[in-house]
Amino acid sequence: MQYTGARILIEVLIEHGVDTVFGYPGAAVLHIYDELYRQRKRIRHILTSHEQHAAHAADGYARSTGRTGVCMATSGPGATNLITGIAAAFMDSVSLVAITGNAALTLLGKDNFQEVDIAGVSMPVVKHNWIVKDVRDLAETVREAFIVAASGRPGPVLIDIPRDVAAAKTEWERGQAAAGARARRLAARNERETFTCAEIESAADMLKNAKRPVIYAGGGVISSGAHNELAAVAEILNAPVAVSLMGIGAVPSDHRLCTGLVGMHGTAASNKAVQKADLLIAVGVRFSDRVTSRADLFAKNARIIHIDIDPAEINKNVRADAWITGDAKAVLARLLEKLPRGRKKSSGWSGKIEKWKAAVPKDYHRITALHPREVIQETALRLGSNAIIAADVGQHQMWTAQFYPFTKPRSFLTSGGLGAMGFGLGAAEGAKFANPDRPVALFSGDGCFRMNCTEMATLSSCRIPVLIVVFNNSVLGMVRQWQEFFYEGRYSETDLPAWPDFVKLAEAYGVPAYRADSGPSLKEALDRALVDLNEGRPALVEAVIDRDERVLPMVPGGTPIDEQIM
Repeated sequence: MQYTGARILIEVLIEHGVDTVFGYPGAAVLHIYDELYRQRKRIRHILTSHEQHAAHAADGYARSTGRTGVCMATSGPGATNLITGIAAAFMDSVSLVAITGNAALTLLGKDNFQEVDIAGVSMPVVKHNWIVKDVRDLAETVREAFIVAASGRPGPVLIDIPRDVAAAKTEWERGQAAAGARARRLAARNERETFTCAEIESAADMLKNAKRPVIYAGGGVISSGAHNELAAVAEILNAPVAVSLMGIGAVPSDHRLCTGLVGMHGTAASNKAVQKADLLIAVGVRFSDRVTSRADLFAKNARIIHIDIDPAEINKNVRADAWITGDAKAVLARLLEKLPRGRKKSSGWSGKIEKWKAAVPKDYHRITALHPREVIQETALRLGSNAIIAADVGQHQMWTAQFYPFTKPRSFLTSGGLGAMGFGLGAAEGAKFANPDRPVALFSGDGCFRMNCTEMATLSSCRIPVLIVVFNNSVLGMVRQWQEFFYEGRYSETDLPAWPDFVKLAEAYGVPAYRADSGPSLKEALDRALVDLNEGRPALVEAVIDRDERVLPMVPGGTPIDEQIM
């Protein structure tokens, strides 16, 4: 049968299990939006307040489920507004398909109204992109895009569809069986095993001989669903597990072997264990500078095994003594076959891990009207262990990583690599659409929230029961902290004005809001917000904290990670 390109696009999205698209319409995608209207009973479109929020929402949808998120925008500024969200997904290896419209084929390259070379603009922050110039290639291109986005190391892709291609008609064959040879070859290639038995044997011997092993777990553990295998390896080796920001949830925070965050704001236990280890097993990590500080002094006493699906990451930042390129779940499962099951290795740590776990910064015990730790722990108490938590970027992001008791993978959503302020509300919104039966909350700061507060319009209009907790200290807290420690207290452009009144702003968007500036008022505010959530409404709690609250521990740049400001 004959379908338009717009109809074919929607059919292939549905074919791939897509139930929600986040986007914002414009002239170049009107044919697609007309088809979305026609097929509204089969696929849902969520109108966000800004294209960047659409990309972040698709990102949150993907991170919280492991499925591929989809966002859409018109040409020109609509397409470029997606770029920050695409870049955030790229840095954190999130499977995302971005769809943009463009000028008609005859007008491409002629500086048409709202025309941008989005393929050229997006190239550094996508795994691949396509400009579809023939409607007969559209179905195959979209199928290929989903394979590329989700396979190997996940990441975003972009499909640019000129307006006349969306309007043109061609023959359509339903079902993935219609996929062409190119897509089939891609799928077959992704099923191949990428490591050898010799590599597994060599790594297993290193594990067996280690006296003080440490596992460094990153986002790749969560992407591959390898959390159970990781825990099993840790138990057999009696190895402490340190997690990167993206690896939070790879092992429950209350697990006896979990030592928490590693790196710049890592725990004393994680940082010291890595520096004292004789073997570091790095799984699904890229050795970010926020973890290693000085790469030449990182894990300086340890031999390093690096397990990662992306061969480009091997020996990129830190030299490994052995490496296995492959899916973390598959690699760990094969390693488990080589390790003695049913008995645990005796630990060579001799109680040091427990001693280091007891070392916490003095600021953890400060008595102020309202401490960030109290805000996070009281919120966790009410939401329970099944909650999904999004965080924007800054001090509140680190406090969330330090204090929230995460017990499950895909429960913590934050922009780790790009550090995009304004990420959180869109991500929380996308996560709630994907997980309607799980509580979803956002921890944000007053600086971040000013960048994404317009998305409250979407929460209200769609009745999305997301809890927003805004830490208000009237400063750009993390930047100010750096100015305090390293710039002799010269607070250049980090003081924020007293406005807006976040409670009044939220109410203007139809979001019930409450202010808390003490322990009792916090508990009351959270209890009232919980009622709103249970009745199907979003809610906001503004937590007023001291501008001098700091994130500690902290590793000054250029120093080993066990030399921490406590």
